[in-house]
This record gives sequence, structure tokens and C-alpha cells, in this order.
Amino acid sequence: MKKVMRGVGASVAVGAIVALAACAPPSDDDSSSTGADGVSASSATSAEEFGGMDALVEAAKKEGELNVIALPDDWANYGELKSAFTAKYGVKINSAKPDAASQDEINAVKTEKGRSSAPDVLDMGGAVTLANTALYAPYKVATWEDIPDSQKEQTGLWVNDYGGYMSIGYDSSKFNGVSALKDLLGSDFKNSVALNGDPTQAGAAFAGVAMASLGNGGSADDISKGVDFFTELKKAGNFVPVQASPATIKTGETPVVFDWDYLNAAQTSENKNWKVVVPEGVVLGSYYNQAISKDAPHPAAARLWQEFLFSDEGQNLWLKGGARPVRMEAMTTAGTIDADLAAKLPEVSGEAVFLTTDQTATATKFLTENWAKAIG
Repeated sequence: MKKVMRGVGASVAVGAIVALAACAPPSDDDSSSTGADGVSASSATSAEEFGGMDALVEAAKKEGELNVIALPDDWANYGELKSAFTAKYGVKINSAKPDAASQDEINAVKTEKGRSSAPDVLDMGGAVTLANTALYAPYKVATWEDIPDSQKEQTGLWVNDYGGYMSIGYDSSKFNGVSALKDLLGSDFKNSVALNGDPTQAGAAFAGVAMASLGNGGSADDISKGVDFFTELKKAGNFVPVQASPATIKTGETPVVFDWDYLNAAQTSENKNWKVVVPEGVVLGSYYNQAISKDAPHPAAARLWQEFLFSDEGQNLWLKGGARPVRMEAMTTAGTIDADLAAKLPEVSGEAVFLTTDQTATATKFLTENWAKAIG
């Protein structure tokens, strides 16, 4: 499943993705990434500054490629997003390590720096995003004003892109039902409960622990109760130390999974017995973040990708995957949201909790210091 720090898709088209580009150094000829006024794509902070959308499209087509990482086709409809971008602009996409975690994306930016195979763009969970802002290039898409101030870094270093709510997915052919977190401590759930990755590195897993904390006397300021809950799960023999994925769900290795509602909902297309629940009163929401690498080997294509993702077309394609796009409110007001798709989103009951930057940092520090000691 992925992302580990990416973890909010139901309908997915087959992505037209090509193999990762050769690892040769990028060309010294940057003429294809220079706008009409001599502004380089690597320094452009908006399409307007580069000379307009037409100039950006032309430059991206000349570059001809875009390197993405940690974007599985079945994650929030990324398969269709990638193929639609290529069809629209003729820019091929090199998709590396689709099942990687957010931290793996950062590692790749650092280790591949200066090579043509380095990631151009990143899609990461909150904690990893905030810890690495020195690696990003500021950029504001054309629809910038539609994005709430609280959901973007003010110069455009990172921007919330899509989100959802943490949920529990389970195989109803094996269990009578799950309505509360405490149900998972029962003997019926031996060797059954899994996270989507390591919570010190993966956004979905991090949020799974945070949700468990909210449901067990913790708060947005205290994730320790979530660690305590998973410690109990482990002692009961119910926690499976395996990264959940569509494959492990299909084989039955992880019949109960903490994951974003859009990712759990995606499994229903393959397993009619797969049910998804957001426990009442335990509603943890989160968004993933887009960022452009400041050392992107294809800087024009990287910026064009952002323009596509935050356009009405891109936002509705995320919605098609069951994720809630960041411009959803503005698009609903404007009448450009796909109302039928919006109506299919899972219902939630209770006030949603969104961790602040400081709360995320505090929780990340606690997990880094305590998760391995508690869980192993």
C-alpha cells in the first residue's frame, strides 16, 4: 500500500508509467527550462513568473520527463492521475519505488542529488514534510487562493494536497464486526491487526497510533496512549508487525488494518467482505503534502505537475480515488466539484481532530524515542 507516510482510492486506471530514467548526470543545457523573460524553471515561484502556462507547458514538454517516487497506482487514484498527465502534456513519468515511505522520498532526494534519476516532486506525510523544508523549492500554483492559509506554507514550500480520516478496515468474513478500538483487544483478533508501515517513518502508521491515542484517553497533545494501546495489542498476540498492503490483505496476512479511509475503501473492489469503519468520536483527519525538490532535474515538468494536481481536473481525480482534495470547499462553492463522487465519501461521526505542526512534532519525537522500545 504505501507511503507509509503517505497513506488517503477506489477507482484506478492503469498508469502509463515508464521505467526509471538512467542515472546519468543531468544535462548542462538548461535552455528548455528557461522562460520568456530569462527566468529559469528551477527558480520560478509561479507559472506567471516563468512567462505563463503556455511557456511552462512548452518547457516541460522539452524536458520530456518527470520523476516521481512513492506513488502507487492504487493510492488515491494516482494511477489515473499519472496517465492523465502524460496524455494531456506528452510528458512521460518515471515512477520509482511506488511502495516506499515518505522518509524514503527524502532519502532519495539526498542520495540522488545531481543525477537525472533524482525525484522531481514529493508527496509526503506531515512530520517528514516539516522536518525537511530546506530541500524544497517555493512555488504557488494558479489556484493558490483556493487553498486555506492553514493548509500551505506561505511561500509555497509545501502545500496540503489530499486527505481523509484514519479508519479500521477488516475482513467481515472473519470477524463479526468492529465498532470501537477496544474490540481489537479481544481473543478473536489473534495475529490480525496491522499498521501501514512504521509510525516513525510512515504517515498512515503515525496517524493510526495517533487515532488509537484519541480513543484511549489521549489527545492531540499526547500520543503516548496510542503506544500503550499497541503495546496491549502486542501482549495480547493481536498485533502483526507487517506493513499492511493490498497483497497482505488479499492473502489474509493482515485481516485488520489501520489506514486512511480512502485506502481501506479501495480494498472493497477486490474483497466484497472488506468493511471500513471510522470509530464514532475518534475522528482523526490529515492531509498529505506536495513539494518540489529544489534540485529537481526536470524543474518545468515538476511545476507543471503541481499545476495539474491542483487544477479542477486533478482535484476531481483524487476525489475519484476516495480522497478529499484540498480545494474541495472552494470547488463545491464554484460548482466544479464532482458531486456524485463527493456523495460517495465515507460518513464520519464526531468532531474531526487535525494535529497542528507543534503537535505533530511532539508526537514524532515521542514515537522516535519510545515506539521501538515498546513494540520492537
